[in-house]
Formats: sequence, C-alpha cells, structure tokens
Amino acid sequence: MSLDFAPGRALAIARKEVRHIRRDPFTLALALGLPMVLVVFFGFAIDFDVRDITLVVRDSDKSRVSRQFSEIFASSGYFRIARPAPGNGVLRELDTARASGVLLIKPDFASRLIGGRTAQAQFVLDGADNTRASAILGYLPGLLRAARRRLAPSASTPVRAAPAELPLPSAQDGPAERIALSTRFLYNHELNTRWFVIPGLAVIVMGLLAIMLTALTVAREWENGSMELLLSTPVRPWEIILGKLAPYLALGLVGAVFIYLVARLGFGVPFRGSHWLYLLLCLLFLTASLAQGLLISIATRQQQLAMQLSIITGLLPSLLLSGFVFPIESMPVFFQYFTSILSQKWFMMISRGVFLQGSGVIDLARPILGLGVIAALLLTAAAKRFKRDLEP
Repeated sequence: MSLDFAPGRALAIARKEVRHIRRDPFTLALALGLPMVLVVFFGFAIDFDVRDITLVVRDSDKSRVSRQFSEIFASSGYFRIARPAPGNGVLRELDTARASGVLLIKPDFASRLIGGRTAQAQFVLDGADNTRASAILGYLPGLLRAARRRLAPSASTPVRAAPAELPLPSAQDGPAERIALSTRFLYNHELNTRWFVIPGLAVIVMGLLAIMLTALTVAREWENGSMELLLSTPVRPWEIILGKLAPYLALGLVGAVFIYLVARLGFGVPFRGSHWLYLLLCLLFLTASLAQGLLISIATRQQQLAMQLSIITGLLPSLLLSGFVFPIESMPVFFQYFTSILSQKWFMMISRGVFLQGSGVIDLARPILGLGVIAALLLTAAAKRFKRDLEP
C-alpha cells in the first residue's frame, strides 16, 4: 500500500458509497433480503436423499412370505410399490421411465426360505442416472437386514443377522464368524442432508452476491461519467478500493448473520464452533469475494459485461468445483489443484468444519491461509489494475 494512503479520503469514499446504497433499494434488497430467500428456497429444494422411488414388483411366488418381503420395501419410506401396466413386461416399465427399479421374486421364494435354503430375488435398477442408482443401492443393505429379522420366523433355520448384530465371537467360531463390523457416523449422526447442504449453500450465496454487488460499482462510475470527477481529486487507488469495499463488507456481514439465523432457527443445523471465529472468517471470505467483483468491475468498465463475468466466475465454479456437490478428492488431479485458486473451496471447508465439526483455528489453518492469500492477491490486483487516467 502506498505511503501516502490517507484514511480520511478512504472514509469519504465510503460515505459516498453509503449514500448511494441508501438511495438504491435494489442494492439493499439484493444484499439483505435475497440471501435469506435463496437459502430457504434451495435449502428445501436441494435434497440428496432419494425418496418416492417407483418400484414395480413381479411376485411369481404369491405367498405370504413373498408379500411380506415386498412390504418391507413399501414400509421403508423410500419406495412406492406399483404393478406393471396391463400388457407390459416389467422391464418395459424401466424403458418408459414409469419405474426406477423392478423387484423380481422367484417362484420358490417361500419354500426355499422355509427349507433353510437361500431364497432368491432379483433387483433390476435403472442405471442411466448413476447418482440416483448409487443412492438406491445404499438402501438395500438396510432393507436386507430388515427382511432377515422379519422373515426369520418363517424359516426352519435361523437367518444370519447383519455383521453388527452378530453375537460375541467364541473359540468355536471360524475366522469369518469372529469378524464384526459396526458403523458409527460422527458430526452428522442422522446423515441429515440439510446439515450438509445449508453450510455449503451459505458459501455459494454469500460469495455470489458479494461478487455481484461490487461488480457493478466502478463500472457504474465509468458509465455515468462520475469517474472523471473522482479521478480529478487527490484520492489514491487504494483509498478508492477500500472506501468502496467497506460498505458492502458491512452489508455482507449482516447478510451472513441472517443466513446463520435461517440455518439455525429455520433448518435446525447445529453450530459446534466459535461464533467469533466464524464471523472473522466470514469477513475474510467476503473480502476476497468483494475484491473479485471489484477487479471485474475495474477491468470491464461496463455494467452488463461485469454482471456476466461475475455470474460466470462466481456461480459455476462455486457450484461445481468448490466441493459443494462433488467431492474434490474424487476429481482428476489437475482439478484438485485448480480448485485451490477458488476462495469458495477454502470457505466451504471452513463453514462445514465450524458448523458441524466445531473446528478451531489450528484445524482450519490450511483453508484460512489459502483464503487469506487469495484475498490479498485479489486486492493487490484490483489496485494495480485501477488506472488514474481516462484511457481504457
């Protein structure tokens, strides 16, 4: 920063920007109202749990045991049992997308089970949507355990329980019988999708709106012709940049508080970390996002182009490459490194860590460092790119 930086001049720019914001209800609504609306709307809309799966059942056994077996799927809350349309084969239901899966129960299902043999059924799944198919497959082990418990009285020999329900191993058991695997989920023991989505959604909404708010700032000055008047004053680039960022930073923090209240009171998301730490890191993330929008505004000098670039650079990368939906660890190696230039990636780790895991400064040292470096680089680039002349 230049040695002739004058806080008084930066404060004068900030006051000017505050007066403009007060005269612009659209900016106030965008900064304060829209974050809550987006978090509430998408918080209910985004759900990674797959429910209401249409399952067509062809019961070739038509016994009490086979009906009980199909009822286990219906009572799980995930499946809706349907019958094939007249004249259509069961696989035709998958071809016409009327069903997502087909359960084929063999004719000797009950007799084999009662006789102590392995009862056979086939589950045919539509694999066109691999994400949906993987989620459905995740339900099957639990349904199989429920079937073993419910259908055990129908069999003449006991039905083997799931590994977590096996009795304590004894010396007479074979090696396979002495292995017991139990599963426990930490931080989100209910596997509640909204606990995972809402802290990440807050990152997307806060980052995008911060970029859009400042993307129009300098571009509007150039289009309105007021930049010439501003450049005729002794104000330095750093003073203009910090003066313009400060009011929007305050608005962003208020929006972050509103999002926090919606997450805690509206969706019941737990908060296990430090509120002061989260507030400070929100400040750092908003600084990086506001600086990115300001850099776009300085480089384009056109409101329409600045808005387009802010959406392209602020929305798509944050949705696809920040870890919000797709795990970064599953991406190709190049993209794992490429995502390091995105402030949303680092704050995504911070937000979920503070909300769900109660992470502290030591735990978050790496994302805090990454976010700080990005904020510093963007602020420096904006100051260097800013020109004190009227030439484009």
